[in-house]
Amino acid sequence: MNDIITNMKKLYRNARISQKLFLAFSIMIVIPAILVSFLFIRTQENQLYKDAMAKGSSHVARLNEQLRSKMDMLENASSTVLTQKAFVDFIHTDMRIDGLRLVKFRQNQYEQMHNIIQSHEMISELSFYVDNPNLFEIWPEIYHYDRFSPQDYWVTLRDEGGAAFRLFAWKDGEHTLSYYRLVRLQGQQNKLPTIMEIRVEHQEFFNSLLEDDGGDFFSIVVDASNPTQVVYNPQHGFAQHAGDALSDIVSGIHQELDMLQQQSNPIKVHVSDQTYYALYRYIAPLDAYVVDIASHQALMKGPRTWYLLVAAITLCVLLLIMILVSLTTRRMLRRLDSVLSSMRQVGKGKLDAKIEIDLDEHETGDEIDEVAINYNHMLDEIKSLMTQVVDKQLIAKNAQLHSLHSQINSHFLYNALESIRMRAEVEQQPAIAGALVSLGSQLRYSMQWRSDTVALKDELANIQSYIQFINFMEGSNIVLQAELPQDVLRYTIPKMCMQPIVENAVHHAAPSGGSVHIEINVKVERDSLLLIEIRDDGMGIEPAMLASLQHALKTDSDTPIVASKNGLGLENVHKRLQLHYGKDCGLWIDSVQDAYTCVTLRLPWENVNLGGW
Repeated sequence: MNDIITNMKKLYRNARISQKLFLAFSIMIVIPAILVSFLFIRTQENQLYKDAMAKGSSHVARLNEQLRSKMDMLENASSTVLTQKAFVDFIHTDMRIDGLRLVKFRQNQYEQMHNIIQSHEMISELSFYVDNPNLFEIWPEIYHYDRFSPQDYWVTLRDEGGAAFRLFAWKDGEHTLSYYRLVRLQGQQNKLPTIMEIRVEHQEFFNSLLEDDGGDFFSIVVDASNPTQVVYNPQHGFAQHAGDALSDIVSGIHQELDMLQQQSNPIKVHVSDQTYYALYRYIAPLDAYVVDIASHQALMKGPRTWYLLVAAITLCVLLLIMILVSLTTRRMLRRLDSVLSSMRQVGKGKLDAKIEIDLDEHETGDEIDEVAINYNHMLDEIKSLMTQVVDKQLIAKNAQLHSLHSQINSHFLYNALESIRMRAEVEQQPAIAGALVSLGSQLRYSMQWRSDTVALKDELANIQSYIQFINFMEGSNIVLQAELPQDVLRYTIPKMCMQPIVENAVHHAAPSGGSVHIEINVKVERDSLLLIEIRDDGMGIEPAMLASLQHALKTDSDTPIVASKNGLGLENVHKRLQLHYGKDCGLWIDSVQDAYTCVTLRLPWENVNLGGW
């Protein structure tokens, strides 16, 4: 948490003044306005929800009353039909005995029964199922009992008081509601009772339910024991939008229905990341529920639009604030921008980027003018101090280079003269004259410092003279191999930067009187560095000493390289290369004891015409 607060403070500190003003105005104006707007919208959502639930509850109660009224109409119609005792008695007699009786029945009792059915517009069909073998099935109102299914349904009717409704009729039940009633229990054994069935089309019985009034609620009637038996309007907008998920919605609501607790609070279910509310009433005669379903998304469609409106207005206000703050700060802090611009140029190294001040001699100006005046004075002081520092550094580097040159020259001259003197005293041979010739060329090369750099071929010639002189003086068998391309031989390198390394190889790589093979190679690394490798196959360097040398070469400091066994040459060459070319250049040593030692000089690659070798 402390890290987050610290980072926020840094972001605020580094922000521009216009951004800080914009943030301040946003906090003071926009955020309170948004909070008040959202609180108002939330209050409206709660009120909208309450109003919708009250409306839905009233609608469910009204549907319940309408359906019960229609069921009463069916019961009254059935009672009226059963008052036609002559009709009922005749269909239980032998209708095949006398054709004249059948004609009279058709003209009287049957016609009366037919008129009663026609007078009830809601009834689509009325049928009697009679267990009478002498029954004529010549009219759609009279059938043998064996056409009724299920055969044992009369037992259920008897247990339920002789009458029952079915939301989906046994016959043509897909779109039909039926009212069943026991008419007469036969006295003879193995005789089945007579059942009367009144069928009503769902479209007629549930017409008020199936109307799409464009409201928020979707009305259905669902069987209490089977959620798949549902009556609804498939053209309703809710059903169209729900699609295949409608069965899951009805099933989820069906699990929450309870005939003993018909509460006013809605049922709330979640299906496919959507929330739905349901209000219901249990209709006992139908053993079904009338349910009003509403989607939370549909109910809150208005408030959601308000949220988008508030967001749009907020963005517009923020944009307006941003424009006003930008114009205000640009007008007020125009001169401060010139100060910042000058500072950025100075940060890029342009010390002449002073701030223009339009003031008379005796004018002091405001705070920004005072900052500009002091800033210009500071730039003058910085330029003066930088000039002094650069001069001091140049003097120090030149002094250090001359000191290194004198160290190398005096050290080499002392060792060479001492070796010749000792050899001359011991052997007193004229061959020493040849050695003096080699020595003379080395002395002339080392003493003449017209420039700090020479061609690689000149440095290599000096090394060859040195090897010839050493082989003569010490009777050694030192072999130098340096087959380099002609273009490389013209490359300029710091004078006397290779000879001290070869000297170390001569004196420390092979045992006394032994032989050593020295090989010089060159290569280019990343098109920016020239690497000169001086490799010998001698005794190598002890691991502890090698680690100490490598650590000293890696360390970015002015401390001397302590390498007593390897002489002063390594330290001088490494420092000269870094003084000439920077910290990326210098020496690197790699060695394996009793195997080899390889010293690599890293120099800047400048000869672009030498690629490809």
